[in-house]
Amino acid sequence: MKKALILVEGQSEETFVKRIVSPHLWAFNVIAAPTIIATKRVKNGPDFKGGIPRYSRVRKEVLRLLGDSSAALVTTMIDFYGLPDSFPGRANPIGGTALERVAFVEKAFAADIANERFLAYCSLHEFEALLFSSPGKIAEAFAAEHLLANLLAIRNGFASPEDIDDSPATSPSARLRGLFQQYSKPFYGVLIASRIGLETIRSECAHFHNWLARLEALSETSNSGVGPA
Repeated sequence: MKKALILVEGQSEETFVKRIVSPHLWAFNVIAAPTIIATKRVKNGPDFKGGIPRYSRVRKEVLRLLGDSSAALVTTMIDFYGLPDSFPGRANPIGGTALERVAFVEKAFAADIANERFLAYCSLHEFEALLFSSPGKIAEAFAAEHLLANLLAIRNGFASPEDIDDSPATSPSARLRGLFQQYSKPFYGVLIASRIGLETIRSECAHFHNWLARLEALSETSNSGVGPA
C-alpha cells in the first residue's frame, strides 16, 4: 500500500476524500489521508480550520506533511477560486483557458515546493463545480425538480462544469446559493457528490479526473518521481 497525504481546504473536502475518494483509491492499493489546512492556531486550544490563508501558511503545512517519510505523495485539494495573490503564479496566471491558467499556478506552486513527492492540485474553479456534473442530482437533493431547467441552463452554458467562472456573483457556489438558500457546502456538497458518483464526475471534469488518475497510478510508482509531469 502507498500512502497519499492530501492537504484540503475545509471540512467539505475532508469528508469528500474520506467518504468518496479514499474508498475508491483503496482498490488501487493507495491509502488517502486528508488534513485540513490550519488557518489559525490558538495556544492551548484547538486549531481553527477551513479556508485558504496566506501562501506562507499553506507552504508550511505542505512541508510539514512532506516530513512524513512514509508518505509516497503529498498533494492538495484547494479551490483555484479565491486563492490569494500570494500563491505562486496566482496574481497573473498565464493561459487562454481556465485549464491553462490553473495548470500555470499548479506548476508554479510545485516549483516553489521543489519536492518530487509533491503534486499540486487546485479544484477548478471550486469544489462545487463538481456537483454540476449532474444537475439532476442537485435538484433531487433539494427536492426541487422545478429548478432543474435552471440548473441545466447553468451547466449547458459552459463546455464543462470546471469552466463555470470564478466571479463572486457567478461562481458555482454562488449559483447554488442563488437557487437554494439552504445550500450548505459541508452537508449538501458531499451528499450530492456521493449521489453523482466518481464515474460521472470524472467524465465531466477532466482536471479532477487527471488528478485522481495520478493518485490511482501511485501504486505503480516508486517513492520518487511522483510529482507533476
